[in-house]
Amino acid sequence: MSTATASTSVTGASETKPPIKIYNTLSKTKEIFQPISPPKVGIYLCGPTVYAESHIGHMVGPVIFDTVKRYLRYSGYDVTWVVNITDVDDKLIAKSRERGIPMSQIAVEMTADYLSNLRELGVNQIDYLPRATDHMPQIIRFIEALIAKGHAYEVDGDVFFDVMKDPNYGQLSNRSVDAQQGEGGEAAAKKKSSGDFALWKNAKGQSIAWDSPWGKGRPGWHIECSAMSHEILGDTFDIHGGGLDLMFPHHENERAQSGCCHDAPMVKYWMHNGLMRAGEKGKVGGKSDREESNEEAAAGKISRSKGAGGLSDLIRRHTGERIRFFLLRTHYRSTIVYGEEGLQEAGTSLEAFYRFFDRFAEISGKSVYDLQPAASRSEGEFDPGKDALLVEMHGVRQKFLAAMDDDFNTGAAISVLFDTLRLMNRFMDENKLDANSDKDSPAVASLVAAATIIRELTAVLGIFVKAPPKSGGDDGDAALLDSVVHLLIDLRKEARERKDYATGDAIRDRLSELGVALLDKKEGTSWERSS
Repeated sequence: MSTATASTSVTGASETKPPIKIYNTLSKTKEIFQPISPPKVGIYLCGPTVYAESHIGHMVGPVIFDTVKRYLRYSGYDVTWVVNITDVDDKLIAKSRERGIPMSQIAVEMTADYLSNLRELGVNQIDYLPRATDHMPQIIRFIEALIAKGHAYEVDGDVFFDVMKDPNYGQLSNRSVDAQQGEGGEAAAKKKSSGDFALWKNAKGQSIAWDSPWGKGRPGWHIECSAMSHEILGDTFDIHGGGLDLMFPHHENERAQSGCCHDAPMVKYWMHNGLMRAGEKGKVGGKSDREESNEEAAAGKISRSKGAGGLSDLIRRHTGERIRFFLLRTHYRSTIVYGEEGLQEAGTSLEAFYRFFDRFAEISGKSVYDLQPAASRSEGEFDPGKDALLVEMHGVRQKFLAAMDDDFNTGAAISVLFDTLRLMNRFMDENKLDANSDKDSPAVASLVAAATIIRELTAVLGIFVKAPPKSGGDDGDAALLDSVVHLLIDLRKEARERKDYATGDAIRDRLSELGVALLDKKEGTSWERSS
């Protein structure tokens, strides 16, 4: 994934624009965004548990926060975005037993699937993808610190966080300590309070385990994110994102253990996106989606049990750009109702832009995709003078920025983009512009300037970044195949460096079955189609 830095300082940007506002789940209000150490911004998003193919619901958070990072960079911030990979979990262990292969092999396969889907949806702003299994020393040190400070306790190889020792526990999800419920089963009898949660789990003879001061075991789910975010972003960072269903218990527990370990708030702004649902059923009647409880949200969210499955077929039918556009048409805190009809509507909307792009190319002799838009908000400021089209575009641009400043309202911003489309089509009609028009005329110059502004704004949303593949898609398919194979080559290399030769060999063998031969050479690994 690419790492990028902002092109202007936050101080310079703040002098020319209103402040960005973020809805903070902790305070239940919109707050002016003021980074801890401007212009630097740290963002952490809870990623997938890689035990099965990702479905469209897994793409909601990444698309949203890819857009958030794009807008913050555009606004002058230097953003570091982290998305974790949970590669040890009860579901992974169960899948390993079911398939009769190592857990690490499943994790590598499903991580590759996840990253391939992200690439197709234009999510390319992630800076770090830490994996839980690579952070066992940090996790163990974190737990040791909590025990030393009296916030955790060990019982027969299990370690639990003591929620009664944290006076702030429950503030994020608005729950009292008495309302908490932790793990049940055998663990319940060991805990001091029913709300206590596991930091470390005794392996009990399982083969998947790590050495620790409390015996062989593995980490609890919540501690992984706290340890990895701390390792990369520090004691306190700016934004923690995730689905509404993660607010409790996951984020509540993260917040508690991190705050108690470092004697500082874990996060300044908690951002929770609404969930995706398969149809209208399950929505909360008479109540705003932005105010629903996480239990209500989880009850209605899309999942494999409700028909969601792998994304490859969906992407082939609808394209990654259409799916991304579909996800961004709704404000991130609202519920996204998933269905073929909605995806078809998104496609119809995109076609209106594609038709304009084709018409623009005929008139100007230029491709919209080759225009060089401003890379930052301050760079994009301009004086429209007396040019009527640019005067209107200036106003539209301000409306777009105001929508994004207001808690990253991509739905409103996309509505503004349709205003630009109407302006451009009207302008071309009124000036009778066509393929025979003088490409050096003032009217065409105004059209090109206005189209460049459209490219500037759409780049913020991560759409229209590159031309869509033509029918047949041979070139696009070849590029995608090369990207995916090189991704698997990188994952194989990492597995071999960890001396996980079984996973490395499994990647090679599975690719061979698909007609791809890996060629290991001194200068690195390449590939070719096998006969």
